[in-house]
Parts: sequence; structure tokens; C-alpha cells
Amino acid sequence: MARRTIKLREQDEPAQDGEQEGISQVISQRKRPDVGRYLLQVDRQTKSSYLTGEAAEEAGKIIKKGHPIVQVAVYDTVESVHKIVEA
Repeated sequence: MARRTIKLREQDEPAQDGEQEGISQVISQRKRPDVGRYLLQVDRQTKSSYLTGEAAEEAGKIIKKGHPIVQVAVYDTVESVHKIVEA
């Protein structure tokens, strides 16, 4: 068999402090940035965050109305309290 030559790409400048071409922070799929105090959870998976509990409950009621089997809850990150949303 013929041997293959692997060419390595040369970097122009090394990245500084984890920044690459204008990207200051890489956000992974596992951890999303939390914006609000109240987290909307569907089957114990966080889907979005809200600034007020009422907005989170309204969004939860819409999901619960369309999918009555799933468990929908609102989690308060400050008081560490789960509130189950009923249809």
C-alpha cells in the first residue's frame, strides 16, 4: 500500500484567553444561560426561563393544554421551590 502524507494546518496566531475570531464565550448545549428567576420545566428538563412566575405559569398552561400527559413545573431559583402546573 502507498503511504499517505498528512498535512497539518498552520495557525496564523494562537488564540488568546479562549477567544477565536470574535467569539468571546462558547455556550455548550448542556448548559444554557439562565436569564430569569423562574425556570419552566417539562418532564424535569428546563426549557426556558422567565422574569416573573405568572409568565412562566402561562407558558406552562399552554404546554399542558396541548400535551396533558407531560409534567410541567415552574422552578423558582431563588427560593428553590417547584410548583406543578395543572391543566
